[in-house]
Amino acid sequence: MVKHVKNWGRPVRLPMQGKSRFWLRSQQSDAHFSTIEALLFLLQALGLQQARTELQLQFELHVYAGLRARGRIDVAAEYLATSPIRTAMAEYLLQLHARRPNDNTPA
Repeated sequence: MVKHVKNWGRPVRLPMQGKSRFWLRSQQSDAHFSTIEALLFLLQALGLQQARTELQLQFELHVYAGLRARGRIDVAAEYLATSPIRTAMAEYLLQLHARRPNDNTPA
């Protein structure tokens, strides 16, 4: 993202610390965050905690579902172990994990 917006004006630096939760990136490294994580840090810096919490839950669900969709069930389980969606969206996760009948069987 920085490459695309570098000529838009004077850059600012947000107080961004910790490890990225964007486990869908193939190359993880310290101090590299996704655009949505930067927005989460901005919402926190502006004191918009409720908006930050709601967006974080949606972000965490996106990453978790993305890992599962890619067949990375083991990594998804590791991610979920430290994710706030484990408790905040427990009922939804039960529905997500429920087995569904396969309707693609030939007639």
